Amino acid sequence: MSLAGIDLAILAIYAVFIFGLAQWVSRSKAGEQKTSTDYFMASKSLPWWAIGASLIAANISAEQIIGMSGSGYVIGLGIASYEWMAALTLLIVGKFFLPIFLRNEIVTMPQFLQQRYGPTIRNVMAVFWLLLYVFVNVTSILWLGAIAVHTVTGFNQDYAIVAIGVFALAYQLWGGLKAVALTDIVQVALLVCGGLIIGFIALSTIGGAGAAAGFHTLITQFPDKFDMILSRDNPHYQELPGIAVLLGGLWVMNISYWGFNQYIIQRALAAKSLPEAQKGIAFAAYLKLLMPVIVVLPGMAALILAPNLSAPDQAYPTMMNLLPVGLKGLVFAALIAAIIASLASKVNSISTIFTLDLYAKIKKDTPEHQLVTVGRIAAVAAVVIGILTARPLLGGFDQAFQFIQEFTGFFTPGIVVIFMLGLFWKRASEAGALTAAIGSVVLSAIFWWLQETGQFIFPFMNRVGVVFVVSLIAAVIVSLLVPAKPDAMKIKLDQISYKTSLGFNLAAVGVIAFLILVYTIWW
Repeated sequence: MSLAGIDLAILAIYAVFIFGLAQWVSRSKAGEQKTSTDYFMASKSLPWWAIGASLIAANISAEQIIGMSGSGYVIGLGIASYEWMAALTLLIVGKFFLPIFLRNEIVTMPQFLQQRYGPTIRNVMAVFWLLLYVFVNVTSILWLGAIAVHTVTGFNQDYAIVAIGVFALAYQLWGGLKAVALTDIVQVALLVCGGLIIGFIALSTIGGAGAAAGFHTLITQFPDKFDMILSRDNPHYQELPGIAVLLGGLWVMNISYWGFNQYIIQRALAAKSLPEAQKGIAFAAYLKLLMPVIVVLPGMAALILAPNLSAPDQAYPTMMNLLPVGLKGLVFAALIAAIIASLASKVNSISTIFTLDLYAKIKKDTPEHQLVTVGRIAAVAAVVIGILTARPLLGGFDQAFQFIQEFTGFFTPGIVVIFMLGLFWKRASEAGALTAAIGSVVLSAIFWWLQETGQFIFPFMNRVGVVFVVSLIAAVIVSLLVPAKPDAMKIKLDQISYKTSLGFNLAAVGVIAFLILVYTIWW
């Protein structure tokens, strides 16, 4: 079903407005040249509302909206654990990780690894993150975003991939992080409004007498889809293995993503101050509590309204076709906003890591303005590669969100071990960190091979938890056997205060109370 003229007009207005706003907020004074701090870290001046909104805009994209709606269609509300547990993870990051990062003026995650362990682990992880961001994150956003565009408008999917990539690149290429972060409040407002509209209309269509009636009908007809903790006899136990979503591997996945992921944590590292960053983190946590209404519920509504979909990832775009003229344009603009904002964030972080952690280390006397130019070239290269590889890499997967989680699960246990020991154990050495990084991949590959060959069935989330524990033990043993050099540790752990404001503490209590409530109701 194609968009009407008014829908296309709304989309065009959004595109022109957000592009113009991005250029306006990132403008420079006459005669000034952008420095690397201006371009990659928004001059370290982001306010809390920009941090919180940008964290969500970077996170919620096609892989969340399209992918999680598809998983909601197949699995049910249980997939919302990724969102709700992330809210609590964000608060942990704000209270315990950010004080160390900001005390040491950390700009990139590889920089932290170099100052904590040495150059080898920095180089290894910088290259790893570049490959992950380009070939998994960028490609998934382009591919799933193109599915949405094609399903709603009929626009050729390959052309949609190109259009999304080019616009996201152009929108942030000149201004860098400031262009992305200071416009994300608009992107997130549009995303939330659009998501609430589609959820309300879908439920109202089910019930015929309002959204509440539709929600009641959904619970009545599909009570098993509201199980938050799946039992072993559930056909989707492999994706969400019971209590592990509360006590197991999901914690490892979340801590890695929200605490040590460059394109996420970069917003908080660019804050005016630690209290400002923590306020932004708390704001983002509450937005995460709202996300399942936007990204999971439409997919669940499709169980009744579109029960015979050929692929789960078609659930959200199909629900969009319920919308009347005008509203469809608004919701479609919201979906495009999420895709563009998230893709722009990934591309900016790719250029940041490539420029500051690789290029600047090789060309040590590079002028500031040339670093900015290199960053822009890296951004263009990342988008071009993503456009060319999106279909070959992701075209064969029905549930792309689950594929992404499965793939990243090979690496996240080792990443969490490296950073947690680096942050909180002074005796951790580079040899121990490398052991964790390599061991995580090797062990995960062994478990995956055993499962693929039918020799051993092991849910990937449990695999993540087991690999984390084994990698942690191995890293500790190797660190004791091969201690760090006396001058290797350059991270300052003194004068670190983990005390947080009353507002932050009250926000944390609210998040915990919400989680207790929803898991008690739908256990």
